[in-house]
Order: sequence, then structure tokens, then C-alpha cells
Amino acid sequence: MEKELIWSYLIHLGYNMWEDTGQEHRIAEGEKIKYPPRTYLRCQKSVWDKLLKEMAKIGINMVLIDLGEGVKYESHPELAIKNSWSVEKLKKELKKIREMGIEPIPKLNFSTAHDNWLGKYSRCVSTDIYYGVCKDLIKEVIDIFDKPRFFHLGMDEENYENQRNLLYVVIRQYELWWNDLYFLVNEVEKNNVKAWIWSDYIWRNRDEFLKKMPKTVIQSNWYYGKDFSENIEYVKAYIELDKNGYSQIPTGSNHAYKENFQLTVDFCKKHISNFLGFLQTAWRPTVIDWYNHHLEAIKEVGKSIKNF
Repeated sequence: MEKELIWSYLIHLGYNMWEDTGQEHRIAEGEKIKYPPRTYLRCQKSVWDKLLKEMAKIGINMVLIDLGEGVKYESHPELAIKNSWSVEKLKKELKKIREMGIEPIPKLNFSTAHDNWLGKYSRCVSTDIYYGVCKDLIKEVIDIFDKPRFFHLGMDEENYENQRNLLYVVIRQYELWWNDLYFLVNEVEKNNVKAWIWSDYIWRNRDEFLKKMPKTVIQSNWYYGKDFSENIEYVKAYIELDKNGYSQIPTGSNHAYKENFQLTVDFCKKHISNFLGFLQTAWRPTVIDWYNHHLEAIKEVGKSIKNF
């Protein structure tokens, strides 16, 4: 029996992804936002609840939950901040989400560009201490989610270009990046769960990626523009991944252009065959100030579901 097409939305429980200077990051139409880490949780339960209801209403059937510092992990409670959810609270939410007809999937981003949520361990990368913490967290999260179908490991933007404004820059390269990726993937797969990552490593390392990336790892290439010309490296990656036998969940966003998600779906329907579904991302914390931005992103998915 053919599996149902995935229509997924990324929601943030934790949002400490950058060890940022606090300087302004410019996005579409001159809007300015700041992303410094916080010592309190940037996830308002009332907003979380409203967004989940909207997802269920329009037919989203999977929610990818970026956990980060948002959980008081029993294996590493030192990672929690003010108002982080207990494991018991998270489990209750997962039960509720499933009852709404939505499949919850965990995400922990282990890219050194986005691992501020790891606290002091983000400065212990590729050490025995680091590997031990990663192993503990992956096992605990898989248990909390009761062996989810997928586990998103992040692994995007680990380069100087994307870390140049951070207070602390760490970049794994060559065999070390692959060693750590394989370690993380193995910790997921040995629990009979499929690893899932962002695919942008292929943009600048095509041959190496195609030679070394396991076909078992689910790929989410992402591109948030409006021009889907096939000569654009970020767009071409969808086709390269498809030609080389990778299963994909292509990713769009209203980060800059609200129409991007529908354009992503249209392009992938035409040019690739092995996609499991699609992922929409808003890249904003789950707070009231960004509720309308999230709502816009969710509605764009609804349009794509109707038009598919």
C-alpha cells in the first residue's frame, strides 16, 4: 500500500540556534530581526496550540518539532532553561498531536552553526564528552517519541559564511564532518529510525556528497527564492539528489516570499520522482509576535494540498 504523501510543518519548541552577537539580520523588504540566545523559552503554549489546530484543519499530517533547549532532558537536565518543558509534558503533547491526526517527528540540530542549545557542549564538539551527550540525547528523544519514523539531525550551514557573525565559530571539515555525521546517523538508525538532514552540504561539495552520503538518509534540500531556474545551484540540487537515488522531502519557506512553497511543490512535481512529501518552514519562534507569519506559512501549505 502506497504511503500517504507527507505535508509537514516545522515548529520550534527551542529556538537557541545561534551564539549570536545580537546584530541585525536583514530579510525581505527591509524587515529587521534579531536572534540572540535567550535564558527563557521562546515558545508560548497558546500560540503552539492555535498553530496545531490550523495545521490539522488544512490537512498537514506531520509536524517536525525542533526541540533544542525546550526540554528538561532526564539524561542532561543542565541543558534546560526557564520554562523548558518536562518530559512528561512533552509526551502529553505528542499524544494530543497524534490524536489530531498529525505525526510528530523530533529534530535536534547538531550543526555547529546552530547548536547553541547544547550549552557548554557546543564548545566540546568532536570530543568524547560531545559524543556521549549526543548519544544520550538521541536515545532519550527516540524513547520520548516512541520510536518515530524519522529523526531530523539538522547539519546545515556549517561553514564560515554562515558563522561569520557568531561569537564562537566552529567548522568541521573533510573527514571529521563525515565522521560525526556517520556517528549521529548510526545512533539514530540502530534504533530502527530513519535519519533526516538538511542537504545544503551538496551545494559546495557535490562529488564528495554523492560518493559518501548514505542513501538511507532522508534529504531535505531547501531553497526560499522565487526563481526556479535549473542553473541555480540550490535548485539543481533537487535534480541531482533525485538522479542519484535519494529520498527527498523538499523544503520551502515564507521566510522571504510566501509563494515559495507552492513554487517548490510545482518544481519538484515536474522535475523529481522520489519525494516523500514536502516541508514548510517559517523560521520564527512560536510566539504571538510571529503568529501571523506562521499562519501565512500554514495557509500556503493548505493551498498546495488542494492544488496537488
